[in-house]
Amino acid sequence: MRRNTSIALLSVGHACVDVYQGAVAALLPFFVAERHYSYAAASGVVLAAGLLSSLAQPVFGALTDRHPVPWLLPVSTVLGGLGVALSGISGSYPLTLLCVAMSGLGIAAYHPESARVARMAGRGSHGSMGWFSLGGNAGFAVAPLLVVLVTTAGGLRCTPLLILPALAGSALTLPVLRALERTPSAGSGAQPAAGRDDWPSFVRLSLAVVCRSVAFVGLSTFVAFQVRHATHGGTASGTAALLVLYLGGAVGTVVGSRLVRRWDRVTVVSTSYLITVAAVAGVVFVPGPAVYLFVALTSIGLYVPFSLQVTLAQDYLPTRVGTAGGITLGLMVSVGSLTSPVIGIVADATSLRTALAPLILMPALSWLLFRSLPEPAVCKALWDDHRDPAARPTGSRSSPA
Repeated sequence: MRRNTSIALLSVGHACVDVYQGAVAALLPFFVAERHYSYAAASGVVLAAGLLSSLAQPVFGALTDRHPVPWLLPVSTVLGGLGVALSGISGSYPLTLLCVAMSGLGIAAYHPESARVARMAGRGSHGSMGWFSLGGNAGFAVAPLLVVLVTTAGGLRCTPLLILPALAGSALTLPVLRALERTPSAGSGAQPAAGRDDWPSFVRLSLAVVCRSVAFVGLSTFVAFQVRHATHGGTASGTAALLVLYLGGAVGTVVGSRLVRRWDRVTVVSTSYLITVAAVAGVVFVPGPAVYLFVALTSIGLYVPFSLQVTLAQDYLPTRVGTAGGITLGLMVSVGSLTSPVIGIVADATSLRTALAPLILMPALSWLLFRSLPEPAVCKALWDDHRDPAARPTGSRSSPA
């Protein structure tokens, strides 16, 4: 199987998994409407989805460094979808939390191994990781539309239909895994140049990613409610805000790929975080339809660093690629859920605007942590690979990231 075909399949499979991360936030307005959850209770659903995922994902990353487990890709995809599919029919609040926690576990199992397989299938290409990350962004973007499509007709009792993307994503991984089994030597090009693990830089990068995750997960949890307040709209206005937030992620990934052709990754990421400070402030304080513009700018700013941070982490830990990918992806997509209940409690006690205001500081902290990080020396030997046309899917004129 050709490299770009494998990456394309992995990218679509990644989209089918990350649909369920976006679906949890997209389901919250329906939980509030049908089950009358408070802000704190709604944020507890996000916590349940992210807590187990945050704890388990580094463990799965360490596991894949010692013993590659490619069969985790189809199995974890189905598990991630099954939890969300059952969440709407579980009835009680504890069962709902259990279902979304099961989904989070599946997502945690998927990302470290999928990042390792994507690096192997792309033979170390930076562009290949960009396409893989873009697939996840697309999954986030599609989630609100799928949730609205499924719930409009019959409400939360129709959520079992959301299992369909998981079944499709699971099937798409199988030909890639078979191809890699037949050509084990294909993985040789996926390994970074020999080098020492730079743990201090990796820890600083991880802390920056934590701050980024707090901002993004906090906004994805409450942006639908915030935009409804800002525009005096209904549920549709909140769903539209989520769609803008997630579509902006796909745009941000592509923008990052263009910028990294001119500047190094550390410069691109740190500058993006600095600009995002003003964008988050706009989401919190700007009234009226203009808030949608700031939602889009915030999403783009938070997603420009997405794939760049994954490859930086893997280059900082060249002997622990699975661990680096697992921790970085896990922190980016789930650790922010740990603070969501705090935001919900403050929002219930004061106002949603007051509760969201501290999120403005998060990208500023990411900038402070990131701005003096080194560009890994290992990347110098591979730096031109992301410009390699062979890394681009057929028919594409340029390669993201």
